[in-house]
Amino acid sequence: MKLTILGCYSATPKTNSNPTAQVLEIKNHSFLIDCGEGTQVELRRNKIKFNRVKHIFISHLHGDHCFGLAGLISTFRLLIREVDLHIYAPKGLKEVITLQMKLANSWTNYQLIFHELTSNKSELIFEDDTVTVYTIPLKHRVYTNGFLFKEKLGERKLDMNAVLNADIDIAYYRKLKLGFDVENKSGKLIENNSVTKSANKPKSYAFCSDTAYNEDIVPILKDVDVLYHESTFLDKHEKLADPTKHSTAKQAASIAKQSNVKTLILGHYSTRYDDLNAFKLEAQTIFENVELADDGKIFEF
Repeated sequence: MKLTILGCYSATPKTNSNPTAQVLEIKNHSFLIDCGEGTQVELRRNKIKFNRVKHIFISHLHGDHCFGLAGLISTFRLLIREVDLHIYAPKGLKEVITLQMKLANSWTNYQLIFHELTSNKSELIFEDDTVTVYTIPLKHRVYTNGFLFKEKLGERKLDMNAVLNADIDIAYYRKLKLGFDVENKSGKLIENNSVTKSANKPKSYAFCSDTAYNEDIVPILKDVDVLYHESTFLDKHEKLADPTKHSTAKQAASIAKQSNVKTLILGHYSTRYDDLNAFKLEAQTIFENVELADDGKIFEF
């Protein structure tokens, strides 16, 4: 599981910082999460291939999370994209993008598929053989979701020494990986757990931005491996958090601790702050394993 931060600052872009966008590489998927201004430039800068992006998840319709989408869609068209593009976003974004394409006479030459989100409860919005994606209802000034990405349990691993010693034909290797007992070349039934090992434990990643402090999401986040949680403010500006429906670093850490996550990544910093390390220090007074997002930073788990 690999996470590339394309942008992790709030509201106004600066020459050295970008609004929210990130790419999660998980089980052969490259999921784009949010798409603030400058996202396609940061995709180029980080050498992420455009044709690998087939699913885009938009948390809400504030500009610093979606104003880069129309440009990215247009660039895909100029590159003669053929692969379908799925966009999971609050209801309304389809209307915005469609109007832009119509007025610019720039209809896509690939299929653009919108999955409009309206529910205030967590729901499954994507599933294939390897990954599921659920929404995480958040509390912000407009309808907003986070997203929970979960690997499915993979195939069992062959213990090749044991497999060879058991004299199992190669034609049965696939069945072994799927957990079945098989017969060896002599017709003897070989128990699966005697020649295979357990699959790697599935990993999970939760993205929460933007939101006020909200303990309702703790059951959804329970035991996830990595949590990205917005931390727009430091504790000294906590009075600004509730009216703007944002969180502080300490509040993000409290959610991480209650949810028993393994790693907390902070982001969505207000550009009023110059020293990001202050966010980490404040969060670590509550939760120890804290990382700081920054533009261009890569996390591998």
